[in-house]
Amino acid sequence: MPRIQAQASHGSGRRGRGPRVGTALSEINVVPLVDVMLVMLIIFMVAAPMMQSGLDVSLPESRRADQISSERIFVTIPVSFRTDGVLHLDDNPVRFEVLRDLIQQVMESQNSRQVFVRGDGDITYQELISVMDELKAGGVNEVGLITEIPAR
Repeated sequence: MPRIQAQASHGSGRRGRGPRVGTALSEINVVPLVDVMLVMLIIFMVAAPMMQSGLDVSLPESRRADQISSERIFVTIPVSFRTDGVLHLDDNPVRFEVLRDLIQQVMESQNSRQVFVRGDGDITYQELISVMDELKAGGVNEVGLITEIPAR
């Protein structure tokens, strides 16, 4: 409740204005708090898009669920490939010269155009790239390389 203070007759510089009513400060002034919060909100709204870090993933598109299931095709390049030019398509030995034609025939019946290559550790990089070039020429879109996890 407001207090009424007696008017001083002299000294305070307030002459003839009547009794002075003083109120106790019991409420917090929230205007500066709201100002600070709005400024912080603007800062975070501007900075949030810059802080997003993620992984860009190109997800596959599928019109029917049947297209997802398919057999994996493996091409194995043995170390003897450099001398006789024979590699293995799944478990069948294939000459390098006919690899493109065979892979085209296999890709016609496959839903996914992905092939996994298992290469011997002793083959050269050029031999691996030449096989991958033939696979790409045969209609393969993705070539995966199979490795073993080292034992600890």
